[in-house]
Parts: sequence; C-alpha cells; structure tokens
Amino acid sequence: MANVLEVLNKTKDFFEKKGIEKPRLNAEWILAKGLACNRLDLYLRFEEVINENTLEVLRELVKRRSNHEPLQYILGEMPFIDLTLKIDKRALIPRPETEEFIEKLLKFWGNNKPKNILDLGTGSGALALALAHYCEDAEVIAVDKSTEALALANENAIRNNLKDRVSFLHSDWYSEVQGTFDWIISNPPYLTKNEWETAQPEVQHFEPQQALVAEKEGLADLEKILVLAQNYLNSGGGVALETGIAHHEALDKIAKDLGYTQIESWKDLSGRNRYFIALLKNL
Repeated sequence: MANVLEVLNKTKDFFEKKGIEKPRLNAEWILAKGLACNRLDLYLRFEEVINENTLEVLRELVKRRSNHEPLQYILGEMPFIDLTLKIDKRALIPRPETEEFIEKLLKFWGNNKPKNILDLGTGSGALALALAHYCEDAEVIAVDKSTEALALANENAIRNNLKDRVSFLHSDWYSEVQGTFDWIISNPPYLTKNEWETAQPEVQHFEPQQALVAEKEGLADLEKILVLAQNYLNSGGGVALETGIAHHEALDKIAKDLGYTQIESWKDLSGRNRYFIALLKNL
C-alpha cells in the first residue's frame, strides 16, 4: 500500500500526462479532498499509508480531474473574497476577475454605498452575496432565468448567513423585475462563439454555455442590460458590467446615445478593459 507522498507524486505525474495545468497543485487539492483534510496538512502526513477504501475514493476523484472536469466542481466549494461558495454544474464558476470587480466597485462607491442593488444573471450568487456582505444597509435582489442557478444561489445565501439580505427572483433579465435601483450589476454572458469553441476543455465541456456565450460577438446581453437599465434606475444611479475586452467601444457609444453621463472603462489586473460603468445624471 502506498503512502500520501507516493500517491501525490503519482497523481502529479498522471495529471502532467493528461495536460492538466498546475498538476502538483491539483494533485494536492484532490488528495486533500479524498483524505478530508486541509491541503497544507498533507505535508504533515506524507508517510501515512492510505487504506484501500480511501484509494478507491481518490481514484474516482483523479479520474474526474484527468477528464478535465473543473477542480471547483470536484471540490464542491471555493472561496470568493470573504465568502465560501458552494459550486456545482448548476452555475458558472466565479473567476478572479469577478472578485476584482467587487473590489473596484467598493472603492468607487467609497462611503456612498448603494441602498438597493439589482444583480442580473446571478448564477452562484457570487456578486449579489458579496455586495450584500460589504454593503450592510443595502437591499439586494438577485435575478436569474435558471431555476437551478437560483437554487444554488439561495443555498449560498444560507451558507453565508445572508438569507435575510438577498432576495431571489426568477426572471429573464428584466422581464419580472419591478421597482428601481441605485445600481444594476451584472456579469452576463459575453464570450463569442469562436471564443467558446477554442476555450479550455474545463470550460467547453463542463460549464453552462448559456452563462458564457452571447450573440452579436458577445455583445447582445451587455447591450440589452445597458439599454433597458434606464427604466429601472433611480436618478443618479448606475450600471456596472463585467465585459469582454473588445466590447467597450460599442458600449461607450450606446451609453452616450442613451444619455448616460459619467461613463468609465476599468482595466483588470492584466491591463485589459474588463469593467464598464455608466451613470445617469442627477435630476
């Protein structure tokens, strides 16, 4: 029977052959999952012999990852800023860029945090729950057309003690939304079909395509959210969108044509245009 270090090294080598990025790190996470321990605790258990029942569990986990199933789906959870989110195939896996989106919004708002926020296409609930967590006085409504995604987001609200802070609404974008908001936030589908077809297997074969790909070269949903937002914004309110890197010129023109006043493009950590902000003039 093999010990922890031997299984770890064999798993790393196997992942390398299968083209898994960061094979050592992935192997560590998989072993930690199978052994029900913290990843760093593995280093204190290298000499521990793994019994056959646990090896069977590990073999199944390794098989799933070697088939390029995303690590987050296998682990079943992931950190998102100060939250821990349940993650499964019902929704898109939150990206580091979306954590950055939250950080930039909070910095932009400063002490003038919104009192009510609409999150369109909430998925796992990452944006809505993080904003509720940091904007303690805000009422947050999270919308998704997928009932499965809404169920996952609701589970995450309960998990993070935010059930009383966020309301969930089954709606295709604005179709069932009522009322007006200080801010409308969204990380909608914005990949092109070509980007989807050339994406990593983890994305193309496991994550929900409808949460990633949009018509009009990825612009369709971004445009719809921005155009209709004026009907749902309070005076002085704003729209904040996570976008593709090629969409800002088109979004800037749409926003100016619609009469939005303060319009900004924010870059992500890699220096690419990733976040688009447009505010209505105070009346």
